[in-house]
Amino acid sequence: MGETVADTIRELTRRHIADNNGLVLGQCLSAVGWVQNTVPAQEMGIEELPMTDVAGAGIAVGAALTGRRPIFILRFQSLVWLNASPLINHAAKVKAVFGYGCPLFIRASGDEGNSMGPVHSGVHHAPFMYVPGLPVVAPMTPGEYKDVWGHFMAHDDPMFVSEHRISYINDKEFPDQIEDGAQVTLFAASASRFHAITAAEMLREEGVRVNLIHLFWLKPLRIPDAALDSLRASGKGLVLDSGYEICGASRSIAYELTQLTGVAVRALALEDRVPGVAKRLENLSPQPDQIVREIKDMLET
Repeated sequence: MGETVADTIRELTRRHIADNNGLVLGQCLSAVGWVQNTVPAQEMGIEELPMTDVAGAGIAVGAALTGRRPIFILRFQSLVWLNASPLINHAAKVKAVFGYGCPLFIRASGDEGNSMGPVHSGVHHAPFMYVPGLPVVAPMTPGEYKDVWGHFMAHDDPMFVSEHRISYINDKEFPDQIEDGAQVTLFAASASRFHAITAAEMLREEGVRVNLIHLFWLKPLRIPDAALDSLRASGKGLVLDSGYEICGASRSIAYELTQLTGVAVRALALEDRVPGVAKRLENLSPQPDQIVREIKDMLET
């Protein structure tokens, strides 16, 4: 196995502390596996915050304003709600209001299934896409994470990095797949990308030609011209995401793609219900069988 996403994050963090006087802030960083082995096991540059939520985010924003370029870790994305106010009402707005930046790298780790229940599961990047001044990214590969980190270090804006624990063991890159004569174009974000790859393989085995476009710059939305051309050529599109579908990133991106290309694009993401701890109550990213059924329905209409 090559360098995984977890390896990449850990090494970038270690170098940031050593070379840039960097700082890592968060709750329970060392207590349970150093955040899935994404934080270097060391004392230097690592500051454990108490369970103070809003105060912890405020400390991270303050550190960014003093030039430390901190990494602020939310071990579960569901914890972002109580931490949101300093991030959206100060970090994201100071440049527009006061003219100076707030370079804060916000690591929000998503999860689903695994009996995580209603509080410690979910992906919640969509509400932060609504906020001006806050880029939102969802890297799922080592190379994408390096790209995101390079952007952060070259600018003085905060970044909301929507991670997913399913990606931490991934050591592969995900190039876009564009086929001549494709019948449908898939656009996938977050953990849904792993399931989209499987679904595309299943469809091809049944003779259905599929384009697969991987999204990780969600705001600003970055989509290559070749991907837009492939959507126009296929005439059908579907956006997948690991957040909720209603009022979510999938529908927003589907709308934007429709406006850009004139192709009616559908969205498929999490159901509008609270997940439970029991396996039968889990609320998961679109699974391969579900994606295949949706595309077959699209092709029949």
